[in-house]
Amino acid sequence: MSLIVEANPTARQAGKAAAAAAARAGVRVVDEHDRDKLRDVEGLLVAIWGMSPHGAPIPFDLLRSISHAGCNVSAAYNADGVLCGAAVGIVSPVGAATYSLIAGVLPGAADKGVGFALKQHQRAWSLARGIETMTWTFDPLVSRNARFNLTKLGAHAFEYARDFYGEMHDDINANDESDRLVAIWPLSSERSISCSEASVEELELPETALNNILEYGPDSRPVLLETPDTLWCRAPQDIVALRAASSDEAGMWRLRIRGIFESAFASGYNASGVTRTGWYRLTKTNQA
Repeated sequence: MSLIVEANPTARQAGKAAAAAAARAGVRVVDEHDRDKLRDVEGLLVAIWGMSPHGAPIPFDLLRSISHAGCNVSAAYNADGVLCGAAVGIVSPVGAATYSLIAGVLPGAADKGVGFALKQHQRAWSLARGIETMTWTFDPLVSRNARFNLTKLGAHAFEYARDFYGEMHDDINANDESDRLVAIWPLSSERSISCSEASVEELELPETALNNILEYGPDSRPVLLETPDTLWCRAPQDIVALRAASSDEAGMWRLRIRGIFESAFASGYNASGVTRTGWYRLTKTNQA
């Protein structure tokens, strides 16, 4: 697939934004093709998600094939040359979109902007090949990831996939159903461009929202609020810890959030952002 950076100003902007994001995070992000370093990527993914009965999250041989096929294996190295993050993407038929299979950062590096640098690298990689959209799935109960995807990157979601992977056995997702939101990231949108340059619209829950409580959560606190033309849905603070402490309560959260999102999406709402406190903003699709 040929590169079109010189003819595409948005691709040039994406390249500069990706380089700036990497510099802020103190990492070097590259398209990784080296066989031995792809083994390191496999090890990093295992260090983040753990091993399941099926093996590594993405095994070395598949990483090698993805890279060889001309798709994307992005790797982030710190100032000491140590691998600290990786992201893997494939291209959907006819080059319509990049599908991001997985992206992760080692514990301890998550708050340094490494994940953001990886996603901006994937954005630049895609736009350089004429690909305008990226998609992936994420757990709607993990509010930290949701805020990263929908607020910091500028993606949105209007599709809820029940039990997307079926039963999972890795260290993070075990003992829970694998419901996912489908993220759509329009790589050339004004919002995505602003986000790529670290100009993020930080959301806050309006004070008036608590005047119209529609539902309560498993913790007996408000979980669904309404303001004019907008719904606000709260995810649990730390679902991973909750799964370990009480799988029953985690399961109740799964069902409650599932019902809210499926009903909202069926009514034409679109998840377009998340506050720092874990509240999703749901607006009508034509308003997002």
